[in-house]
Amino acid sequence: MMATLPIQPVLSTTNLTVGYTNARKPPIAVVEHISVDLMAGELVCLIGPNGAGKSTLMRTLAGMQGPLTGTVRLMGDNLKSLKPNELARRLSIVLTERVDVGVLSAYTLVALGRYPYTGWMGDLRPEDELVVQQAIAAVGATELADRNVGELSDGERQKIMIARALAQEPVVMLLDEPTAYLDLPRRAELMAMLRRLARETGRAILLSTHDLDLALRNADRIWLLPKGGHLQAGAPEDLVLSGAFEAAFKGEGVQFDAYTGSFRTENLPAGMVDLHGEGLPALWTLRALEREGFCVVRAGIDSPVRITVQQTEDGTRWHIHDNGQEQISTSLYDVIAHLRKPISTV
Repeated sequence: MMATLPIQPVLSTTNLTVGYTNARKPPIAVVEHISVDLMAGELVCLIGPNGAGKSTLMRTLAGMQGPLTGTVRLMGDNLKSLKPNELARRLSIVLTERVDVGVLSAYTLVALGRYPYTGWMGDLRPEDELVVQQAIAAVGATELADRNVGELSDGERQKIMIARALAQEPVVMLLDEPTAYLDLPRRAELMAMLRRLARETGRAILLSTHDLDLALRNADRIWLLPKGGHLQAGAPEDLVLSGAFEAAFKGEGVQFDAYTGSFRTENLPAGMVDLHGEGLPALWTLRALEREGFCVVRAGIDSPVRITVQQTEDGTRWHIHDNGQEQISTSLYDVIAHLRKPISTV
């Protein structure tokens, strides 16, 4: 299923503006001046706050709605000039919405991805059957092939929908919130699978997602779309170091920590804690304290509260020194419960 792909970007936009048109009102631009590209073999994540225009951009790139201005090129051709059948051979899309497919088997649903090649009769040739089998195997769903789609879990169903998109043998795959209905292990599994597929098949894969941590860990590039701003593209690490990540989500009720690569909710200052200790228990103590809004210092700065994490044969102990009083706790739950009492601040 390896595609023969050109060296230049397989999809590119030039001064693209996306938005909505209304016959009785002027067009409404959602995002303007987008000039980006997708390269073969890359996994790219489109992220940004709600209302930034991610879905509108994805629909425009898929040819589901026209751009207000600018162009989208797919393998060098203007997207608007491609006939539906030709577009389907070059680009496939997996949408968030769950579509009722009746009593189809998973294999039959994947086989529908061959429609750009089978003609109006839809008869599968031996080579089509092989592509379908390879697509199912590529997503690790061989054991699901004979099952009714309606009986599949959300994670299994999503694998089959991706296999269907693969069966089109596209150059570009677009996925709109593919992890929306999945639990955390399945989201991580799906993201790793998409990264592997991009590498192994040479396809360009673009997905929109709210899984910011998984995007940072897996994407080759990120398209960062702040609300009311301009799209920025780059390696995840470049966007973190430039401050673009922090700026994009500022005011959204979360703070981005560039040192850990994670987001945390904004809390009112709860006080200062001097933390002593090493290893995994100390690391998770730090996380728990920061979750509660404490400013944690580890340099011996004078603080009304000092916590020493000690590992013993009987387990972990937390020694809490609070304004001259000492308490020993055997769980972080008890530590936090104690610190929720009003304490002095500096």
